[in-house]
Amino acid sequence: MKKYILAIDQGTSSTKTIIFDELGQAAAKGSVDLKTNYFDNGFVEQNPEDIYQNVLDSVTECLNDFTGKGLDIHNIVSCGISNQRETFVLWDKEGKALAPAVVWACKRSIGICTDLIEKGQNDLIKQKTGLLLDPYFSGTKLLWLLENDIELKEKVVNGEVYFGTVDCWILYKLTYGTVFKTDYTNACRTLLFNIHNLQWDAEILEKWNLSNLNLPQPCPSSHDFGIIKWGEILNLENQFSIPMTSLIGDSHAATFGEGCFEKGTAKVTLGTGSSIMMNIGDKAVLSDSGMLTTICWSTENRVDYALEGAIVSCGSTIEWLKNELQLFSSPAETAAMATAIADNAGVYLIPAFSGLGAPHWQMSRKASIEGMTFGTTKNHIVRAALESIPYQIKDVVQAMEQDMQAALKSISVNGGMTQNQFVIHFLADLLGIPLNKQRNPDVSALGAAYLSGLKSGVYDSIKQLAAINKAQTEQVLANANNDLPSKGYQGWKEKIARL
Repeated sequence: MKKYILAIDQGTSSTKTIIFDELGQAAAKGSVDLKTNYFDNGFVEQNPEDIYQNVLDSVTECLNDFTGKGLDIHNIVSCGISNQRETFVLWDKEGKALAPAVVWACKRSIGICTDLIEKGQNDLIKQKTGLLLDPYFSGTKLLWLLENDIELKEKVVNGEVYFGTVDCWILYKLTYGTVFKTDYTNACRTLLFNIHNLQWDAEILEKWNLSNLNLPQPCPSSHDFGIIKWGEILNLENQFSIPMTSLIGDSHAATFGEGCFEKGTAKVTLGTGSSIMMNIGDKAVLSDSGMLTTICWSTENRVDYALEGAIVSCGSTIEWLKNELQLFSSPAETAAMATAIADNAGVYLIPAFSGLGAPHWQMSRKASIEGMTFGTTKNHIVRAALESIPYQIKDVVQAMEQDMQAALKSISVNGGMTQNQFVIHFLADLLGIPLNKQRNPDVSALGAAYLSGLKSGVYDSIKQLAAINKAQTEQVLANANNDLPSKGYQGWKEKIARL
């Protein structure tokens, strides 16, 4: 019997559901858009019930695709969830949401972060959680909710409030309130979790008056999270149930899906911004270079840690050139524009539209285009914008190598900007190592499926997964004779050094 795994990738803008076969090939797909509410004051929220219904709609669409191809749902042996990180939900014992889901992108807790930093708590948070006090993470936004809702605060004091990230919320609903669990990768993005002992941190909870908050049991990413009665939940004629055997945050899932199974292997997601995550092995190394330390992924007999660096502007820089400067009508034109000239002619675009992220953390810096002359053309500006993406990645990789005292072994790339051949080849030449590129674009869902399959017995070992991944990966080789990227990078570092 051929075995399949159902993977739910619950994102900020949509939920994708993909059913994978044993070789990691997609057999069926479903995708349903999800509404996000953006407010003028920087608040970002979603309706928790909408998130749950969105998951059910996506799974239904995928199962219809699967059975429509004549495939038998009883051959689906397990399921897993990858989810948008840092977004959280508060609910009561009956599973009724008590507040809107506060999305990772919400900036409501800037003032709270400033206050906690002034109280000298940043070092404590970094030592215990590997993170920084920043509105990006769940904990400070939870504090904001409690400061601004007296009734909710009383419920927390009385032990009536359940807290969980999106994976936990979905699992609680799917199991009719019988399973209250999360995984280490989601727990470690809340500012409430100790990454060293893998437990909720009692000292932080007490400092923040959260000791009576109901928190889920933290578990490995690959774990038995309970039986899901999909037939009953979705009102199907065919009553079938399968175990939920993985939960994992989306960026971590992508890292696992990309095959970052060893220390020194990394992935970079090239989207609107860019997320770089490097596996650092079984020890949590705290960064001196502006990186975050996080749990990479885990099984029941293994926990791997990671360093993570975020680049603020990646694809968004190219969108700005298109929409505001109107230098081209489609981003697809940019690779040809960049290669139409010999080099950048000393032109650099510093994409600090929202400040510079890791490892610089110059959040008040503004974007600039430097080195222009009357000989500068729009092709030079476009090339400078494209080059800024590999340069920023190189900055983060160098910082990670410095923290690790070891060289990068391999790097995998995914995301929309990987379609740009100029960027990909420039990056390979700049780093001086091959880039691994999965043929499967849905690497977060794939990572959740792999971890689910490890627990449910579809896969015997990580070694087997490495072989499967290798068969589905193409490489972009570095050109050792191309010294333009390294020369250009020297100029980039000089420009960045000037505040």
